[in-house]
Amino acid sequence: MKEKVLQKIIERASEIWAVDASTLNCDTQFADMNPKSTHYSQITTYLEDEFDIEVPYINFKRCKTLGEAADYVVELLEE
Repeated sequence: MKEKVLQKIIERASEIWAVDASTLNCDTQFADMNPKSTHYSQITTYLEDEFDIEVPYINFKRCKTLGEAADYVVELLEE
């Protein structure tokens, strides 16, 4: 499940920051992409639509890497 979630996060992040998805992985730091609050919001909204769950934006924003974010979403899916 983590791979699927990570793929969706990478897909959306590559669109938001206009980078090649192949350059992103679980170790990619959000800080390296100079994220704004709206970027996190766009990703969480996308994940909510994809997986039909609520992704609390504030908690998601605490994730440092794309992999951490994927782990967090998987936890929500398992609740």
